[in-house]
Amino acid sequence: MNQKAIIIGSGIAGLAAAIRLTTKGYQVEVFESNAYPGGKLSEIQIGSYRFDAGPSLFTLPEQIEELFLIAGRNPADHFQYSKLDIVCHYFWEDGKTVKAYADLNKFAEEVETKLGEPAENVRKALKKSAYIYEHLAPLFMHRSLHQWNTWVNLTALKSYLKMGKLGIFTTMNAANEKLFVQGKMVQLFNRYATYNGSNPYQTPATLNIIPHLEFNIGAFFPKNGMHDITLSLYRLAVDLGINFHFNSKVEEVLVDKNTAIGVLVNNEEIHADLVINNMDMVNAYKSILKKQKQPTKLLDQPKSSSALIFYWGIKRAFPELGLHNILFSDDYQMEFDHIFSKGSICHDPTVYINITSVCKDDDAPNGCMNWFTMINVPNNQGQDWDKLIEEARSSIIAKINRVLKTDIESLIEVEEILDPRTIECKTSSANGALYGNSSNNRYAAFLRHANYSSEIKNLYFCGGSVHPGGGIPLCLLSAKIMAEMIET
Repeated sequence: MNQKAIIIGSGIAGLAAAIRLTTKGYQVEVFESNAYPGGKLSEIQIGSYRFDAGPSLFTLPEQIEELFLIAGRNPADHFQYSKLDIVCHYFWEDGKTVKAYADLNKFAEEVETKLGEPAENVRKALKKSAYIYEHLAPLFMHRSLHQWNTWVNLTALKSYLKMGKLGIFTTMNAANEKLFVQGKMVQLFNRYATYNGSNPYQTPATLNIIPHLEFNIGAFFPKNGMHDITLSLYRLAVDLGINFHFNSKVEEVLVDKNTAIGVLVNNEEIHADLVINNMDMVNAYKSILKKQKQPTKLLDQPKSSSALIFYWGIKRAFPELGLHNILFSDDYQMEFDHIFSKGSICHDPTVYINITSVCKDDDAPNGCMNWFTMINVPNNQGQDWDKLIEEARSSIIAKINRVLKTDIESLIEVEEILDPRTIECKTSSANGALYGNSSNNRYAAFLRHANYSSEIKNLYFCGGSVHPGGGIPLCLLSAKIMAEMIET
């Protein structure tokens, strides 16, 4: 009889873990407290408008395809996507705009023409990003940092010899100020710190690895929207015979003699040979693992930033906008100081607008747009969020009106709001932090929970709050690292 594995949570990493363990011969059951799979990678429908509720950027699609391949399926038969010609549209208050073309040379020329930044500097920056990826990805993204064999091999040795060139000893902002002559380009490349909820003025320059994913490899859009990542993997999982239990909150991980033996759900003990936690690590230890030894040092680490999102149905089309759009603040450092030092929201926040109806017509009525309008905000520390949301909404609308020369308030047909409190409620993310522990110091990579428990045998971890981190690609890799540790 096959060994049994229980997975707690059906976020993207939980789905990937379920598929990987099934292909290794395990009988897998998934317990999900919500009525739907996907965690943050879900969708909402408001009237005639559809919105991808959470992550909006899609990179490294091969991580999705690999799950179909190991299950013996042709990925193209189940999941389609296309590469973006323009990665992002950037706007500043002084009227300057930049289209971040996927074509590197075209992007470099655009920056030189629009901002006066030498095109060669852009090429150098992206070459540097590729260099960091080449030497750090095999070590930090694809292997456990908590096993000796990661550190004692030829690949690791080569990386050690280049540590000084990989940005570990300086900040992202300091590195970017050396790369570019124009402040707007420094700001554009500093933005990548937000991809894991960090502060570019504190986080190490190793995070300059991220532009490589967008430009040198590419940014993509699933044919049926980001939520189709969840749906396609869920359909695959069901087809493989994986059993999902929705509206089934795990109350406790059962441990006997320092070994995980199952879970407690609705006062019923369900036994298994393996237990994999896809729930946020901090909240897992505070709830379903509260009887076990607590990794206090990890639990007490500062948390990443969160998000405030307004889902707006806009009854007009804006041809100057694309799928991804950024309206930059005038004082970026002040904005991050508010988020990480003051636990508040700057009066002039950078506004991100994701509009999937640009690529997928039926996400909004004809002549309209679905705006996923987001700003980075602090995680929930007990602030007066009702007041902060009201003030932020006014600031966002004022900024959009200034930059796009419009009256956006009069065009909002439907609205729904997601804030750090509701993020925590819906996804069990501690304090509503989107990426678990903060990455605002050079040791952050080592301050993430391992993909296994060092105290409890047969208990494993995956998802954005553990190694290697948050975001779709890293969540998928967390499931891969975890599955490779398990012997069949």
